[in-house]
Amino acid sequence: MSLSSSRPRGFRFPVLVGDVGGTNARFALVMDATQPALPLPAVATADYPDITAAIQASIAEARAPQPRSAIIAVAGPVTGDRIPLTNAHWVVEPLQMIDSLMLEDVVILNDFEAQALALPGLAGADIEQIGSGTALAGASKFVLGPGTGLGAAAMIHAADTWIPVPGEGGHVELGPVTDDDFLIWPHVERAGGRVGAEQLLSGTGLPMLARAVATARKVDRDFRKGAEITRAASDGDPVAVETLQVFARCLGRVAGDFALTVLARGGVYITGGVTSYIADYLRDGGFRAAFEAKAPHAGLMASIPTFLIRHPNPALEGLAAFARTPALFAVGTAGRQWTRAGALTVPH
Repeated sequence: MSLSSSRPRGFRFPVLVGDVGGTNARFALVMDATQPALPLPAVATADYPDITAAIQASIAEARAPQPRSAIIAVAGPVTGDRIPLTNAHWVVEPLQMIDSLMLEDVVILNDFEAQALALPGLAGADIEQIGSGTALAGASKFVLGPGTGLGAAAMIHAADTWIPVPGEGGHVELGPVTDDDFLIWPHVERAGGRVGAEQLLSGTGLPMLARAVATARKVDRDFRKGAEITRAASDGDPVAVETLQVFARCLGRVAGDFALTVLARGGVYITGGVTSYIADYLRDGGFRAAFEAKAPHAGLMASIPTFLIRHPNPALEGLAAFARTPALFAVGTAGRQWTRAGALTVPH
C-alpha cells in the first residue's frame, strides 16, 4: 500500500462516500456511474473508536454491500497518513482503512472541497435564490458556510474541467462599515489583535457578537449558545434580532468580497449549520444589500446571484458526483490518495 501522487482516473464501485464532522459522520454508497447514491445510517463520532468501526456499523445496519473504494471529506487539515479531526477524537488513517475494509483506494478531502464539488449539480429545490442575478454557465462559483466555524471554497472552471479550491477564507478580516457597526465593533473581542470573519460569522461566534451588541445598546444579556440567540430572536428579543441582522449583513459583505475575488459569475452559495436557523434574516434584504455594496462595482455585483443551499447533504452529493465522473473534476489529491495497488504516475 502506498500514497498516490496523482488524481484518480476512476474508482472501483461500489464507492463509499463520507462526510465526517466533529459530531456526526454521514455515509452513502455509489453503486455505479448512473444510479443515485444509496444513503447509509448516520453515526455519532462519539459512539465509535474510529472511522473504520463507524463505517462497518453503518454498512451492517443497512445490510449494504462492501465498498471497494472510499472518498471521505473531513473537517480538518489533510497533511499525512494520520489525519486528526478538528472537533472529534477520531484520527483517520487511510492505510488502516484499506487494510481493514479491503479497499482498493482511499481519497481524503477537505470538507469544503466536497461542498464545492456539489455546486455544478445543484438545481431546482436544492437551492433558493436570494436577490437578483443570473448564474452564467461555466463561470466560477463560491461556497461559504457558517457552522461551527466558517468554511469557504471556490469552484473554478477551466479547460472543460471543474477545479475545487479549498482554503481558510473564513479567517479574513471583518471590520465595521455602517454607523451601527462602528457602535458595536469597539466591544467585539479581538483574537491576536484582529477580528476575523469566523470569530463572528459562526455558531460559536454568535454569542460573541450578541455580547458586543448588548454592550453597545447598554443592556444585559447572557447568551451562551447560538441556539439561545435564534430562539430569543423568534420571541422578539431586540438584542437577538439585531445580532442576527448584523450577522446577515456581515455575511453578505464577506460573500461579496469572495465574489469579487474569484469573479463568481456562476453564483455564491451559502450553506452550513447556522444557515437554516437564520434564513429569514438572509432573505430580508440586508444580506443582499451588503453583498452588492461594492462600489465601484455595484452593477457587477447585482448581476451575480446568491443562493441558499437547500440540499440536505451537499457534501455527500459532491463526493458522489466526483465518484461517478472523476474526469470532470481536477481534484488535487496529490498527498491525499492512498492505494493498495501502488503509486500512480503524474503525466507530464
